[in-house]
Amino acid sequence: MSAVTASTAQTKVVYAGRWRHRLYPIVMHLVMATAVFLVTFPLLYAFILATQETSTGTLRPGSAILENARTAWERVHMGRLMINTLIVALTVALGKIFLSLLGAFGLIYFRVRGGSLILALIMLTHLLPLPVRIVPTYDLLTKLGWVDTFKGLTIPFFASATGLLLFQQFFRTVPTDLADAARVDGAGPFRFFVSILVPVSRTNIGALFLIEFVYMWNQYLWPLIVANSDRTRQVQVGIKQLVATDSVIEWGVLTSGALMIIIPPLIVLLALQNSLMSGLTASTEDF
Repeated sequence: MSAVTASTAQTKVVYAGRWRHRLYPIVMHLVMATAVFLVTFPLLYAFILATQETSTGTLRPGSAILENARTAWERVHMGRLMINTLIVALTVALGKIFLSLLGAFGLIYFRVRGGSLILALIMLTHLLPLPVRIVPTYDLLTKLGWVDTFKGLTIPFFASATGLLLFQQFFRTVPTDLADAARVDGAGPFRFFVSILVPVSRTNIGALFLIEFVYMWNQYLWPLIVANSDRTRQVQVGIKQLVATDSVIEWGVLTSGALMIIIPPLIVLLALQNSLMSGLTASTEDF
């Protein structure tokens, strides 16, 4: 009886070892491959539609991708729209980084009366999403004469509670010895900020730049309201213009335009993906 029990236990151990070393990796790879396929299938299907002269609803690629891309590019002046969007996305991302760095530096390294209350009020702005602020903000821009200008498209987005919180939490992890050493060397607050804090914050800067660039590149509602001419119109609005409301939608042209406008944020993502991961998980181990 004991021999049978020992044999059964040994068999279970063998099966467990096979599962751990052979079957488990295979199952996990199948799960990951399935997840990747489900995530990338919409993009793959869009690419297939972009190659078709007329939408057939099938997964058979066509040969009209260059013609569709040329039509989308010329119909809505895609080059001009991408330049406009690039200007807005870069301006907002850099402006948010600059103000967030200064705000976090002031709250951490200076004795600000009511600093906790100020930070709490800034965090409360997350409760007011863009659709809630559209009417008063647009009314203010009208009074300032900023409608249909790049100032109206960028300046309202400069303040960033997310960026301020990100840099503030990071500055708390910076050893105080750095500030003391800078003070002993005769460096003033601004020199300490520029020469020490900004360089050690480069991963956080990269992470915030990526987040804000992609966010502004995908903006649709605010540019739709503020940008009223080709001089300031954005790519997301241009994609909407490719949808003809009085005729059949040309899915090949539409998906070609959509694929073109994801190239710039994709390049930024590939260039700054390491900064995104390390910037959001930065700790004192970096020092």
